[in-house]
Order: sequence, then structure tokens, then C-alpha cells
Amino acid sequence: MRENLMENTSVKRSTPIEPEDAHILVVEDNVSNFVLIARLLAYMGVQKCEWKTTGWGVVDFANTMPRVDLILMDLRLPHEDGYEALRQIRQDEHLKDTRVVVVTAHGSAAEMQKAREAGFDGFLSKPLDPDRFPDQIRKILRGEEVWDLGV
Repeated sequence: MRENLMENTSVKRSTPIEPEDAHILVVEDNVSNFVLIARLLAYMGVQKCEWKTTGWGVVDFANTMPRVDLILMDLRLPHEDGYEALRQIRQDEHLKDTRVVVVTAHGSAAEMQKAREAGFDGFLSKPLDPDRFPDQIRKILRGEEVWDLGV
């Protein structure tokens, strides 16, 4: 059974996905931040949202999900940071093409450039703007890039 789940874990980054069909993993260690993200995602129609509090074991966790279309990744995480988690995701055969977008309170031009060079698919700075966030996620799910410092 697990083998069948793993075959379907990732959708290519260029495949457009409607919010109501999206499977999203939020990797965030702050409960309040996760609750805000989950509520905003639910508001826009996302019904499948999972939560992981650390970058450690993110590949194993994601591979238990039926599918992962988008990973929203904090950078400053306990045990393994977002960069290390991304490195492991990109090495996993089933997740390597999954969209992975930074969501961080440490938004700066330098951090954004580092995230681009590391291979992230986008960048959102906290505090998230609840008026803009749904459109940003829709764009990302359509395969568009969003690199936003929020300034």
C-alpha cells in the first residue's frame, strides 16, 4: 500500500492546481502562524492541509500523504532548518518536483536571494498579508512564481 502512495506524492511544479484540489504541507514551528496559514488556506477552498513542526523527517512525513502539491516552508525550524529540508526534498524521487515556497519572518533581499539559489520556488515574508495571501497561493498553484518581501 505504501508504494502506491509514494508513486503519487508529487505533482510537477508546472501543473496548475485548483485550491480545492490542492494537498498542502505547512512546515512551521509556531502554532499561531500555522493556524493563520491554515485558516487563510481554508478560506480560499483548500481542504487538505497538513502540518509539520520541524524540517527533520519532512520527506518521510510527506511520503505518508496521498499527494503533496505545495510545501510552505519556514526557514528557522528546530532540528533541521528549511534549507536542509529543501535539500532532502529535492533528493527524494517522489518529491523532487514539488513546489516549495519559503514563508519566513526573516524576509530580506539577501535571504530571498539565498532562497532562490537554494532552489525554492517562491518566497513570502511574514507577517502575511491576509488580503494578498490567497492570490499569492493561487498564483503559486498555477505554477507562477511569487517572490515577495512584503514591503
